Amino acid sequence: MDLTRTAYGTWSGGRFMHFGEQLDEDRFTRLIQHAYDQGIRTFVTADVYGVGRADEFIGNALSGIDRSTYCLVGTIGHDFYTGQRRGSSGYPRFTDPALRGESDYADYLRMATEKSLERCQTDHFDLIMLHNPDSIGYSSEKVWDGMRALRDTGLTEMTGVAPGPANGFAIDLAYCFEHFQEVMDWAMIILNPNEPWPGRCVLGPAKEFGVKVMTRVVDYGGLFHDDVKPGHTFREGDHRTYRPEGWVEHGVEKIEKMRQVADRHGLTLLQFACQWNLAQEPVQCVVPTFIQEAGENTKAVEDKVTEMAQLPEENRLSPEEVEAVYHIGNNVGCMALKGASTRHEGIDPQPDHWPLRPELAEVAQRWAIDPAW
Repeated sequence: MDLTRTAYGTWSGGRFMHFGEQLDEDRFTRLIQHAYDQGIRTFVTADVYGVGRADEFIGNALSGIDRSTYCLVGTIGHDFYTGQRRGSSGYPRFTDPALRGESDYADYLRMATEKSLERCQTDHFDLIMLHNPDSIGYSSEKVWDGMRALRDTGLTEMTGVAPGPANGFAIDLAYCFEHFQEVMDWAMIILNPNEPWPGRCVLGPAKEFGVKVMTRVVDYGGLFHDDVKPGHTFREGDHRTYRPEGWVEHGVEKIEKMRQVADRHGLTLLQFACQWNLAQEPVQCVVPTFIQEAGENTKAVEDKVTEMAQLPEENRLSPEEVEAVYHIGNNVGCMALKGASTRHEGIDPQPDHWPLRPELAEVAQRWAIDPAW
C-alpha cells in the first residue's frame, strides 16, 4: 500500500515531542484509533521516540485491524541500542564512527527494522525511512546498500529519507536523490504556507528523480490549527518556547492575509495549508502535528484529526492562488539551516552540519541552491 494523502504521526499528542498537553496513554491510543476511524490510512512512527514506546502505541492501537487497510511508515537511524544519549542532542546516529564501521551498517539497519516491526506487531513496513541522517547517511553507498537490502528481504516495500528535526539539508537531499534514486521512493520535508523555504528547493530534484514527498509541520507550529493566537501562553518546556520572540504574532499576521483564500473555497486553515502543500509537485502526502493546546478556548485534538480527515479530495486552489500565498509566506533567509553549507567551511563534520564538499557544491550549483543559506 502506498502512502495516502493524509497521515498521522506519533509525534502528535505531546507524549514524545513536547507540543501542548501530554495526553495520557488511553487518550493517546484512542487518538490513533480515532484517526483510523475517521479515514486516515497512513501512520508514521519513529523507533527513537520514547526508545520504542511510539512503535508500541501504534502496534497496540492498530492491533486487530486488517493490515492491508493502512500504510505503515517507520523511521530508523538513531542508535539507542548501543549509543548513549547526549542530552538535548539525543541519541547518536548509527553511522557514528565511535559506534561502528561501514561494514556493519547493513546489520544495524536490519536489526533496528526487525525490532521496530516487532513493536509495531507486523511483519513489514510499507515504507522505511532513514531518520535524521548525518553526512555519512546522506552520502554512503554502504548505508543505501543496507536500505536496499531491507526492501529486497521483504521487511519493507519502499525506502526513503526523513531529514530533521531541524530545517535545511537541501543540498544533501538533492545529492541523495541523484545518487541513490533507485532506493529513494519517498522523502519527508518541512513545508507549509508560512515556511516554504527551504523545502521548495528540493522539489525540483525530487520531481526529476521520481521521489515522492511527504510534508510535515504543515500546521506551522500549530498556528494553522487556528487556536494559537497572539498572547498565547505555552506550557513550560513546550518546544515552541524556543522559537524567536514574536513568531506567533508574525505568523498569525501572514495567516490572516491567507484566510480569505481558505474562506473562498470553504476550507479550514489546516485544510488550506494541506491543499497548498499538495499543490506543490511532487508532494503527495501531508502529516501535521496534532496538538492539544494548553489553556481555555482551544480545540480538542480529536477535532483537529477529524478536520484533517475531511480534507477535500480535489485541490481547490488555483495556480495563481498558490503563487500568491507563496509570496505572502516567503521566508527565505529567515533562519540558519542545517546540513552542508559554506558557513561550515573548514570545520569537521558535526551531527547536524558539515562543510560543503566539492561534490555537494556541484549539486548546489546544478539546482540553484544557495550554499551560503
